[in-house]
Amino acid sequence: MKPTDLRGILRYIPRFREKTFVVAIDGAIVTDDNFPNLLLDVAVLRSLNIRIVLVHGAALQIAALGAERGITPSNLDGTGITDAATLQVSLTAANRLTHEILEGLSANDLRAVSTNAVIAHPFGIVGGIDHQFTGKVERIDTEMLQGLLSQGIIPVVPPLGFDGDGKTYRVNSDAVALALASQLKAVKLLYLTTADGLQHQGRLLRQVLVSELKALLGNPSDLRPDLISKARHAVAACEAGVPRVHVINGTVDESLLSEVFSNEGIGTLVYANEYTQVRRAQKKDIRTLINLTKASMEASELMKRTRAAIERQMGDYYLFEIDKNPVGCVALHPYPETQQGELAFLYVSPSHENQGIGSKLVQFVEARARELGITELFTLSTTAFTWFQNKAGYGEATPDVLPIARRERYEASGRNSKILLKRLRP
Repeated sequence: MKPTDLRGILRYIPRFREKTFVVAIDGAIVTDDNFPNLLLDVAVLRSLNIRIVLVHGAALQIAALGAERGITPSNLDGTGITDAATLQVSLTAANRLTHEILEGLSANDLRAVSTNAVIAHPFGIVGGIDHQFTGKVERIDTEMLQGLLSQGIIPVVPPLGFDGDGKTYRVNSDAVALALASQLKAVKLLYLTTADGLQHQGRLLRQVLVSELKALLGNPSDLRPDLISKARHAVAACEAGVPRVHVINGTVDESLLSEVFSNEGIGTLVYANEYTQVRRAQKKDIRTLINLTKASMEASELMKRTRAAIERQMGDYYLFEIDKNPVGCVALHPYPETQQGELAFLYVSPSHENQGIGSKLVQFVEARARELGITELFTLSTTAFTWFQNKAGYGEATPDVLPIARRERYEASGRNSKILLKRLRP
C-alpha cells in the first residue's frame, strides 16, 4: 500500500488532527527539484487539519551569495562567529529563501506568513571569542504563532532572531526548530535534509530510543558528521517533551507522507518513550491476525489457521504494535499437565524484518511462560528452525517430547516440521 493511499492515512487522522508538526527544511532542500512535491505533502497535511510550522535553514544560499559578492562568510550554519558582512549576506539569503517558500505555498493555495517569532540574544563571548552577530534562541512568541495556527495559517520561520532593541542575529535553524517544537508542544519535529537519516558507523538508524542516541553521541565520530547537529537537537527535543523526532531525506518524492503515514517510514525516528508494545489480541483483532499472516500461511511457512480456530484459543495470541499499528504476532499455547508450552504463530511483517522484533516476541513468550509456571517451550518450524537454533537458543528434538495431544496433531498434519525445544530457567 502506498503511503498516499487514503485508507492508510485515515487511521492516523484522529491522532494528528489539530496537532502541531514542526517541519525544519535545510536550505539545500528548497533548491532541489523535489521541493514542489514536498509542498504538496504539506498541503495534504493541512487538508487533514494538522497544524504546520515551517522552519528553514540557509547555509547553501549564504555560501552561494557570499561567492557572488566576493565575500567569504565567517560561518554558514549559525553556530560560529557571524561578522557584519556575513550577517548582511545571511539576511539577504534568508529573506530570499523565505519569499521563495511563501511563493510555493501560495501556489498550493496555502496561507502563510513570515514571522519574527524568534526572540534571541547575542551568543556572546565564549572561550574568549566574541561571536558578534550570532544569536541564541531566548524564547518563542508562542501566542503569536498559536494565533496564526488557529486561523489555518502556516508560519514560515527563517534562521534569524530578534531582540527587544530591534537587532537581528543569525541563529541555527536546528536550534530554532527545537525551540518551536518544545514551546508549541508539537507532537512531531521533522528534520528534512539531503541524507536518508541518522547513520551510525555507516548504518542507517531506523528507530532509536532517545537514551540510546544520547549514548551514541558520546562517541560522535561514529555518526555521520553532517548529521550530528540533527542528532543532538533530536535528543534535546525529546528531553524537552517532544514525543517523536524524524530525520528524513527531503529530496525523495512523498518522503514527508511516507514518514508520517506508514509504520516503517523512510528515515530515522527518534522517540522519547517506548513506542512499541506487545499486547494480548482481542476478538476484534482476528481479521488483523489473518491478514497479517495470510501470505506466510499461503506459502506454508505458518500452519493455516481459520477464524474459528483462532477464536477458540483467543487468549493465546499476541500482537506486536508500533504506534498502535500491528506489525507482528505470536501465540503461546500452554499445556499445564506437562508444564510445557508451544511457541507458535511467530510472524513479523517483511517491512519490519531485521529490527529485532522476532527476538522481542520470543522473549515476551518466554517471560509469559515463566509466569504461567511453564518449564519447557517447544516450537515447530519448517523454514525458521535455523533462526531458533542460532538466535533463540532452541535445540532440535524428537516428537517424543511433545504432549500426547500435540504429537497426534503433528503426525496427522504431514508438515514434517522440525521440533525445537528450550528449557526455561526460573
